[in-house]
Amino acid sequence: MGGSVRHLCYTPGEMPAKNPRVNVVLERPLYDALGRLARREGSSLSTKARDLLRDALETHEDLALAEIAEVRERALDRSRALSHAAVWRARRAKRR
Repeated sequence: MGGSVRHLCYTPGEMPAKNPRVNVVLERPLYDALGRLARREGSSLSTKARDLLRDALETHEDLALAEIAEVRERALDRSRALSHAAVWRARRAKRR
């Protein structure tokens, strides 16, 4: 082949592995940092990238939920809110 590179392309229905794949292009410093983390933990680049992405998505979700909670808290009419004791009294009454 004389130095040429051959790329194989798989369509979604023909993927050889059970999990979906994504290709990501990284800048060299980010790639190197990912490699260092993976080596330190004895994992592959793919596994470390997946774990970091999962952590980032969980953090993103936590921030979004916190924002929703803040909006709800600001809109709360405390004069109409039930106390902790009132909620538990109502629950006990329903069980009987």
